[in-house]
Amino acid sequence: MVTNELTTSRATPLQAARARGRVRGRLILLGPAFVAAVAYVDPGNFATNSAAGARYGYLLVWVVVVANLMAMLVQTLTAKLGLATGRSLPELCRERLPRPVNRVMWVQAELVAMATDLAEVIGGAVALYLLFGIPLLPGGIIIGTAAFAVLALRSRGYRAFEVVIAVLLGVIVLAFAANLLASGSDPASAMAGLVPRLQGTDSVLLAAGILGATVMPHVIYVHSALTRDRIPAADDTERRTLFRGQRTDVLLALSAAGAVNLAMLLIAAASFRGGGPGGADSLEGVHAGLGQTIGTAAAFGFAVALLVSGLASTSVGTYAGEVIMQGFLRRRVPLLLRRLVTLLPALVVLGIGLDPTRALVLSQVILSFGIPFALIPVVAFTRRRDLMGNLVNHPLTTAAASLVAVLVVALNAFLLWQVVAG
Repeated sequence: MVTNELTTSRATPLQAARARGRVRGRLILLGPAFVAAVAYVDPGNFATNSAAGARYGYLLVWVVVVANLMAMLVQTLTAKLGLATGRSLPELCRERLPRPVNRVMWVQAELVAMATDLAEVIGGAVALYLLFGIPLLPGGIIIGTAAFAVLALRSRGYRAFEVVIAVLLGVIVLAFAANLLASGSDPASAMAGLVPRLQGTDSVLLAAGILGATVMPHVIYVHSALTRDRIPAADDTERRTLFRGQRTDVLLALSAAGAVNLAMLLIAAASFRGGGPGGADSLEGVHAGLGQTIGTAAAFGFAVALLVSGLASTSVGTYAGEVIMQGFLRRRVPLLLRRLVTLLPALVVLGIGLDPTRALVLSQVILSFGIPFALIPVVAFTRRRDLMGNLVNHPLTTAAASLVAVLVVALNAFLLWQVVAG
């Protein structure tokens, strides 16, 4: 007994975790990517993917698939960054970049956080209206305050927060899986949608929105903090083991999120393409149309998934705001004040009666413009052996990530030119 106690006391945190058994030892490595994945199925995705399917059928299937593959690469890099350096991305930017550049990075990151909260709170408010008839402004306040309950789980340790978020993600997956099976989606048309093509400026705007809703700048920041704060590695061997676990984590979590995003588009394409019932360019229209084309259960499942998505993603978004402020400025702001700052724009939109779905789509375009500010530093840092050690990028990984960054910047530049040129 004394020998066992001494052995346990000398075990590293990773060894102690793996000593719980083969299955539990592997499960303990999973979690951060599931927190990040919730942001990839936030209400902004509901709006952009449903609008894409309703307007263009299966045309933009390829955008959803490519964006999800890009997200897997990006989240793997940012998870690796936190694991290898023991720093979050904002902390590394503060330490490694000139002060003026760091301040610009902070400002745009705060704008990204506000755009994120705009989508999440509005989506949750719409869900409360669809389910219970609660007006949008009170609904937004309810969603904004309910996020505190989820965030309070962090006081019990990272695991409780991760498990609850993963369960909420599971609810969303199940709801859309059931609706997809009942929708009568055309597999042949969906496969044809894998061929890259666009149709006019509006499809480019939606493609940028899908990209902004899928590759989320704020979780590029937060994922590095999630892996930084978890299980410390005692040496390079343990660091490799932890990274293998993080790759599996990203693959599982982002596959689930990608399946949900694809299901959103396929359901809308099958139910609303060609002017189907309900006016599917709005979340309310999607809800009504699903009730008419699939059934009441489908409409209810959509609304529940939207509510869960808004609640879970706004909790993750608020945590991301803390990471951004602490990392870029080395300052902590009281959670209530932090929440009010990012919540206010959403409440203003709801209060003055702007079209919530249009606001959601535009918020995702704003997010797409924030991607390069997060992605380029990730690529630059993860290619440096002095920072990453044995987890430094393979040259092919750096090349692929650089290509992603170039494509994102090019798409945003083209979109801006199209909007300005009219």
